[in-house]
Amino acid sequence: MPAPLNTIEPPQLPLIVAGPILRKVTAAEVNIWLVTTRPLEGLVEISDSGSGECIYSQAISKQHLLQVGQRAWVCMLSLHGNFPTHRSLRYQITTQDGLLTELMPHLAYEDDVVPHQGIEFLISEKADYVLHGSCRNPHHFSKDTLVETDTKVASQRVEERPDMLLMSGDQIYADHVAGPTLDAIEQLIHLLGLPYEEFEQAPINNTDALYQHPDCYYGRERILPHYVDDGSLMAKFFPHRGAPIFSSRESENHLISFAEFFAMYLLVWSPTPWALVNRERLLDRAFITGGQALSPHWQQQWRDEKGHIDEFVAGLDKVQRLLAHVPSYMIFDDHDVTDDWNLTVGWEKAASRNKFSHRIIGNGLIAYWLCQGWGNAPEKFNTPFMDHAKRYFSELSSASQDTFIQYLYRFEDWHYTIHTSPKVVVLDTRTRRWRSESRMNKPSGLMDWEALIEFQQELMNQDKVIIISAAPMFGVKFIEMLQRIMTSCGQPLVIDAENWMAHPGSANTLVSIFTHTKTPTNFVILSGDVHYSFAYDIKLRYRKNSPNIYQITCSGIKNQFPATLLSFCDAMDRLLYSPRSPLNWFTKRKRLKIFKRAPSNHHFYRLVNQSAIGELRLENDGKPSQISILTSDGQEVHFPPTKVEE
Repeated sequence: MPAPLNTIEPPQLPLIVAGPILRKVTAAEVNIWLVTTRPLEGLVEISDSGSGECIYSQAISKQHLLQVGQRAWVCMLSLHGNFPTHRSLRYQITTQDGLLTELMPHLAYEDDVVPHQGIEFLISEKADYVLHGSCRNPHHFSKDTLVETDTKVASQRVEERPDMLLMSGDQIYADHVAGPTLDAIEQLIHLLGLPYEEFEQAPINNTDALYQHPDCYYGRERILPHYVDDGSLMAKFFPHRGAPIFSSRESENHLISFAEFFAMYLLVWSPTPWALVNRERLLDRAFITGGQALSPHWQQQWRDEKGHIDEFVAGLDKVQRLLAHVPSYMIFDDHDVTDDWNLTVGWEKAASRNKFSHRIIGNGLIAYWLCQGWGNAPEKFNTPFMDHAKRYFSELSSASQDTFIQYLYRFEDWHYTIHTSPKVVVLDTRTRRWRSESRMNKPSGLMDWEALIEFQQELMNQDKVIIISAAPMFGVKFIEMLQRIMTSCGQPLVIDAENWMAHPGSANTLVSIFTHTKTPTNFVILSGDVHYSFAYDIKLRYRKNSPNIYQITCSGIKNQFPATLLSFCDAMDRLLYSPRSPLNWFTKRKRLKIFKRAPSNHHFYRLVNQSAIGELRLENDGKPSQISILTSDGQEVHFPPTKVEE
């Protein structure tokens, strides 16, 4: 076991290693997230930008801090008061090492004439201008769209900036990690003294053994847990064959320990950790841990990935600046934990029965809560929740870790609502699934009946609403058909056959919610996940007073779909599933008529395959006045309204 947290002399590290990230903001509270290498001391102030008058001041207390490593504290500065809205404000943190903006001068925008007063922001009670996106893979070849987003925000006055940034999943790729990133993770764990960990039912006993294992780099699919009965026909004839629980095709560097998951978040949100590690380390030595040399294939992949990572790191100062100024809200999707997370009931059972896979998933949930979930709705994490967290991080024992993880498995309150106009309803489509009762390997519904009823209650008597669903509620029907074919062949994991229409119960309940007479007149659904962007207008068939439903999808922030395959699927979807096509009567959304908007950069295709961030502007009644995406290359692509039935 590691030495107690307070007995190791810390090296010379900067005070702040990640953040500040502006999270939930309302007229009653402001939440700021950051990670420090020492207990944060000092004062948080909020002032009026125009007059400089201090309107709020609070000392930083131990209640704001949670020590997660020998040299790592997560700070959630929750400030409660009566704050003015729609008015330029500034927050400043006076730390034991100086002012926040003096320690991190790059956080100020170039035209800010008084950065010493703090970081300028605005509390909006509206959600009529929002940014949205998902799927940010650090080593994908495309540029990071958050960098281009920061450039745009830099040109806007604070009153013109987006009300919020909505990140709808895959903020990290835990199951698809570049070799250079994994090496940086290992170094950062050592620098911050992040927790040591022991494992059961695993080929490695602990994290020390993991880093000495010859398969630690580019071979973790051989370390990850396997199970025998996957519910397939093949398993009946060959019951002793091992099938991987984590079946991602690119899991050779899959994250395993809590420390790895946590370090990954720091590396995707801040340039500081990258400045602390030696990014040339592995190629400078002949052998990796375990004494086994990387093969020429993996050495070349390392070099290729390093080029993309270097470009990613070069833009992180702007990403950090963006997240410090614009309030952000987040929700998980599969890659925040693992690719097949709760895809089928068979997968769930296999993963929960194996202690090693149970621990890995739990580690992903702990890190998600610390780095994403906590800031969405701090009020949801009450005293019992915090007691479990504090017990684990104070004891750092396998027993306390397993107890906390089991508590997280039972936790059913990851979803949340942002009480703006329109109301923003953020859905948990991962942990409350409608499990199939017919086959173990049939895709589960994305939300169970109880969760859907709670969702409907949030919509009742609202005239307008924004819904955040990681996966599109109404996707590309031709692709959904391919997923259904693979499911029928008993291979739902091959193409991630998870969509809202894959499960009859959840699909029919969802459509019934949209047809209810007391639900909103205008629905806007914001989604990601699929690595391409599109916009649909949806109406109910045979109903004069149909609600207006808009499915708007933007993905990924730094990811794309295979171009040739997407063009084929796009063309086939237009050919086979136009609003008047009789094939619609064989689908679960036959009560709906869907019109596909044409992007401004193309007249035939409806799907845009570029890394981008979504921009949405709404009219007072909740109808979109502008649906567009800002690409990583700085281009704006619009989706103007269409009245033509395809």
